[in-house]
Amino acid sequence: MHHDTSLIEIVAVGLGLAFVLGALANRLRLSPLVGYLLAGVCVGPFTPGFVADQELANQLSEIGVMLLMFGVGLHFSLDDLLEVKWIAIPGAVAQIAVATVLGWGVAWLMGWPHLHGLIFGFSLATASTVVLLRAMEERRLLETMRGKIAVGWLIVEDMACVLALVMMPVIASLFGPDAGRESLTLGAVLSRIGWTFVQLGLFVAVMLLVGRRVIPWVLEKIAGTGSRELFTLSVLAIALGVAFGAAALFGVSFALGAFFAGMMLNESELSHKAANDSLPLRDAFAVLFFVSVGMLFDPAILVEHPWQVLATAAIILFGKSAAAFLIVRAFGHPKSTALTISASLAQIGEFAFIIAGLGVALGILPVAGQALVLAGALITIMLNPLIFMLLDRWEARHREQAPARQEPEPPAGPPLQPGHHAIVIGYGRVGSELAMVLRERGVPVVVIDDNALHVERAHAAGIPGIRGHAASDKVLAEAHPESAAIAILAIPQPLEAGEAIAKLRAINPALPVRARAPSDAEVKPLLQHGAAGAVMAERELAYSLAEMVMSPPPFRYAGREVAVPPV
Repeated sequence: MHHDTSLIEIVAVGLGLAFVLGALANRLRLSPLVGYLLAGVCVGPFTPGFVADQELANQLSEIGVMLLMFGVGLHFSLDDLLEVKWIAIPGAVAQIAVATVLGWGVAWLMGWPHLHGLIFGFSLATASTVVLLRAMEERRLLETMRGKIAVGWLIVEDMACVLALVMMPVIASLFGPDAGRESLTLGAVLSRIGWTFVQLGLFVAVMLLVGRRVIPWVLEKIAGTGSRELFTLSVLAIALGVAFGAAALFGVSFALGAFFAGMMLNESELSHKAANDSLPLRDAFAVLFFVSVGMLFDPAILVEHPWQVLATAAIILFGKSAAAFLIVRAFGHPKSTALTISASLAQIGEFAFIIAGLGVALGILPVAGQALVLAGALITIMLNPLIFMLLDRWEARHREQAPARQEPEPPAGPPLQPGHHAIVIGYGRVGSELAMVLRERGVPVVVIDDNALHVERAHAAGIPGIRGHAASDKVLAEAHPESAAIAILAIPQPLEAGEAIAKLRAINPALPVRARAPSDAEVKPLLQHGAAGAVMAERELAYSLAEMVMSPPPFRYAGREVAVPPV
């Protein structure tokens, strides 16, 4: 039934359905993105039942795009790119060119204008960050050379898309349906492009001169208040405020403004806290973005234009992947590395939707092109786990046949000597102090943390570190719990901690496990999962302070006697 719907209805139905289908997709070992997109299809105008207000959904998706781009900027790492620049930059540029040309060829066969074909082809050139990172994390490849090349490649693709966000409005004004063709001279083209880059340059200059200093300073002051909600609000206000200001003052897109806001925050010491505190809202609006994209998809295209859908999927799965394989091999890397990069790029996601949506809005991509992009994304994201499964089997067989020909991977930190060691899960403020105390007392330690910066800190301190989620079977296996003396969970996430405890106890039933409980309510569930003891940090802090106050002076602190006046 078609009718206007309120904001609450869209958010409630969209998020609820996305949760159900996303959880189902995750259960089937697919990316949750598939579930989010299918949720949009279900509430879209092309399927029966509830129909969401497309205009309102588009406005929500704009916020989702801004927060997505803010997250991209927040995690943008020039160092990661420079480490593999010799292959990532030329490789990604060549692969983008191949995909764009192939997409243009399919569009030409369909009778589309050349500009529409180029935009269509470019939208097929960029892989999904979410899908790629998940596949790499599951296979413990992020810290390897293959993983670094894939991430660097992805960064170049992101930079190309950011440049496209700048140039597409200019291209549309010059060659789009509303362009004044009679005044289209070389001078007019160069003038329009030049003015765009002047505006962009002014925005970048303001961000570097003002934003680089003001944004971190504001965050430090707000963090000093100790108010978490104010800090989270300041992060979101900066992200959305810079995006709006960029569009209003410099004519730069909302998405590009949010990207630069994230880049400026990335240089702050509080960037990790900013990322963590803003993550729930970013995730929620990102889901609404994918739902709104799914609403644009007409399933009838699968029946009415099957060969176009197959051609689109073939470009993503085989065209650009084959280009990536040949490029990596041309740089002298083994076949295993080339196949890993190819499998990682054999899908499209967030940026493809942003580029296609902007193309339709500007009139330089037909609506059918956006539908084909979405169909290609759904097919390739669903097939990506199968591709990696085939790659895993090939690598296992190849290792048996020619183990000496495998590419040596760099060591990821100090080596672990299994046997009577302590497994410390979480290397934040609590875990890092705990690990240092254990080491000082001669206990071998291995750290598990899903934060790359925390793992790097552990490596710098000479402690073996494993990056990944503690509840992952592969991650736990690397820590060798079967021969460990004890496991301590210093993470404040009780659900992840409970699952990790259960798996540790299943591997080694005799392993003593201690856990950190964020609150009194969490102590019992942790004990029920198999922890031998759980510590509530605030209570232990209160006991320690009480002992310091009530004990007669002097008392010992840090190895020396300190006199405390009686209370």
